[in-house]
Amino acid sequence: MPMSTLPTLFVSHGSPMLALDEGQPAHGFLRKLGNTLPRPEAILVISAHWETAAPRVTGAVHLDTIHDFYGFPEPLYELRYPAPGDHALAKEVARLLGPPTSVDPVRGLDHGAWVPLLLMYPQHDIPVLQLSLQTPLGPVHHLKIGEALKPLRERGVLILASGGATHNLREYFHASDDHKPYEDFADWLHAALTRGDRDALLDYRQRAPQAARCHPTEEHFLPLFAALGAGGPKAQRLHHSFDRTLCMDAYIFQD
Repeated sequence: MPMSTLPTLFVSHGSPMLALDEGQPAHGFLRKLGNTLPRPEAILVISAHWETAAPRVTGAVHLDTIHDFYGFPEPLYELRYPAPGDHALAKEVARLLGPPTSVDPVRGLDHGAWVPLLLMYPQHDIPVLQLSLQTPLGPVHHLKIGEALKPLRERGVLILASGGATHNLREYFHASDDHKPYEDFADWLHAALTRGDRDALLDYRQRAPQAARCHPTEEHFLPLFAALGAGGPKAQRLHHSFDRTLCMDAYIFQD
């Protein structure tokens, strides 16, 4: 049987508490999402929480669960996602991206990776890799990263970009129930993605309403461009909800 060409995903991972908060709509959505997709041979996660000067990809055989946060309830720190790695695939990712990409032999999975994976694939029996961001290089760089990774989809690799449709933590902790600035941005993003307007997306900082407010820093938005580059020209929104100022939208990209 021929291997399925897998889609590419962008998911908003929100607070680490998403892993435990069954009352959040995004929790329920991610719990069901894995069953709606062909089973991957491997998963490559591009998370907002690993930033390096040049691309790095995890090559460890056994991946540690990194609890890269503080001040949360103790049960969150007890969660583990002991997925296997794939060193050979890591080297292939490095080859596709070219120099100066390198393989990191020890790094595990941060919460931007393991929280959605724990919900989507709780059996942790699919090999996982994680790829770092280069935040100062911006959207075009990450679009090109995605384009270089596109051949992996034909080999059964699920490219999972994990960030946030909006991400303003300062206002998250002092927010009223008025989400309008964030809803305006999310509506603009939805329209641009569904019509496949790459030019507008790449220039979102100037064109999108409330862009700087919704993304004071870019690291949570940049995974979207990797998903866009690796996927088809247009996206379909799979989920829409809010956790205060955090828009928890998810998109699928496929040719």
